[in-house]
Amino acid sequence: MEPNLSPINHKKVKYYLSVKQKFWISHSISFAWLVFSIYLSLPWLEDLADVVTMPVSIFIISGIAYIPGYMSSFLVVSLLFDRQPTFKNESPTDPVTLLIAAYNEEGAIFNTIKYVAEQDYKGDIHVIVINNNSTDGTDKEVIRAKNELKANITILHESRPGKFHALNTGLEHVKTPYVITLDADTLIHPSAIRYLVSRIKSSPSDVCAVAGSMLVRNSRETFWTKIQEWDYFLGIASIKRLQGLYQGTLVAQGAFSLYRTSCVKEVNGWPDAIGEDIVLTWRLLQKEWRVFFEPLAVAFTDAPNTLGHFAKQRSRWARGMVEGLKEIKPWHQPQVYTKYLTGINLMMLYLDLVYSVCWLPGLVLAFFGINWIVGPMTLLVLPLTFISYSILYMYQKHYVFKNLNLKIRINKVGFISFILIYQMIMSPVSLYGYLQEFFKLKRVWE
Repeated sequence: MEPNLSPINHKKVKYYLSVKQKFWISHSISFAWLVFSIYLSLPWLEDLADVVTMPVSIFIISGIAYIPGYMSSFLVVSLLFDRQPTFKNESPTDPVTLLIAAYNEEGAIFNTIKYVAEQDYKGDIHVIVINNNSTDGTDKEVIRAKNELKANITILHESRPGKFHALNTGLEHVKTPYVITLDADTLIHPSAIRYLVSRIKSSPSDVCAVAGSMLVRNSRETFWTKIQEWDYFLGIASIKRLQGLYQGTLVAQGAFSLYRTSCVKEVNGWPDAIGEDIVLTWRLLQKEWRVFFEPLAVAFTDAPNTLGHFAKQRSRWARGMVEGLKEIKPWHQPQVYTKYLTGINLMMLYLDLVYSVCWLPGLVLAFFGINWIVGPMTLLVLPLTFISYSILYMYQKHYVFKNLNLKIRINKVGFISFILIYQMIMSPVSLYGYLQEFFKLKRVWE
C-alpha cells in the first residue's frame, strides 16, 4: 500500500441541499415507493390473508417487503445525495494517542504496530498497548516493536478481563486531545490516521468522533471470508455512509475510530457491555454531539473464517445493539436524525424475526409452487438492492480506492453468495444474539 499525498479533487456542486432537506426528500421518495408497493401487493396481501388472517398477513408482508423496500429506497436516494465535505487541512499535526487492547496477540501485534509506525502522519503518535491477561508472548512482541521500530510505545497491564476494562485503563494515561482505538490484529492504510484527524479537524466542534472504514484483509482465505469481503465493502460501508450523511454514525467501532478525549472522559469511558463501542457511541450522541464517518481512513481486519466464528461475532454485535437500545431508547436521542437511525436498529429486531420465522419457511414453500409468503412481489426489493450497491461500488472504486492507490479484488463467488444467501444467514444469527441478551446468557467476546 502506497499513500496518496496529493490533494483530493472534489467536484463543485452547483446546487446545495442541507442535510435536513436531503433527509426529508429521501423520506418523501421512499414513502412514494412504499405506497406504490402496497398498491401492487394488494392481491398478494389478500391471498395470504385467506390463509393466516389479514392482521397476520400485514405483519408478515410488512416485515419482508414493505419496510425493507422503504428502507432500501431511503438508502438509495440518500447515497445519491451524499457528498463528502472537503478537508480544510489534509496534513494536520495534532498529537494523538492510540489505544490497543491486546489479549494473546503474539502473532499479530508486531505487524499492527509496524503499520502504525509507517503512517504518513506528521504529528506525534503515542501508542499505548494494554495487555489484558495474555498468556503468550504479547509483551515480548510489543517490546520488540518498540526497539526495532523506534516507536513511542507504553505497555500497561490490566488484570480484569474485558476489553472495556483495558481501554479505560489506557484512557487514564491519555494526555492528547484525540484518542484512537485500534484492534491488535488490524492493519491500517499508511494515510489512515491522517485522514481521521483531518476529518475531525475539518468538522464543527460538536463532532466528537470519527469512525474509520473497515475492509477485509483475509478475503481469499475461505468461502466465508469471501462473502464478508462484500459485506464490509458494500453492506457495512453503505450503512456507514448513510449514517455519516445524517451526522449520526451509530458505531464508532473499537477496531479503528477516533474520539475527542474529553468527550469520552465526560461519559466515563467505555461501558461494561459486550458492545462497548456501540453503547459508548450512543452515549456520545445522547449528549447532542455528532459522529462522522471517514471512508478514506481505511483499516484492514481479519474476518471470521468459519461459519461458527462468524455466527459468534455477528450475534455478539446484535446483542451489543440491544444493549444500546435498552440503555438509550431511540425517542430519547435528542436529534431527529439519530432518533430515526436508532429507530431503524429497533426495527431490525422485528425484521430479523419475520425474515427468520416467515420468509425462510416461505422460501421452502415457494420451491413447491406455494407462493403464500415468497413470490414475485418480493423481487421488488432486488432492484433497489442492486442500485444501492452499484452506487456504492462506483463510489468505493473512484473515490476511496483510487485515492488510496488500492485495487478491488475480483471475487465473483463471494459477491453472488453475498447477494443470494447472506441475509439468510445473518437474520437467524442476529435473532440468536437478541435472544442471548433477552435471556441474559453468559457474555462471550471471542
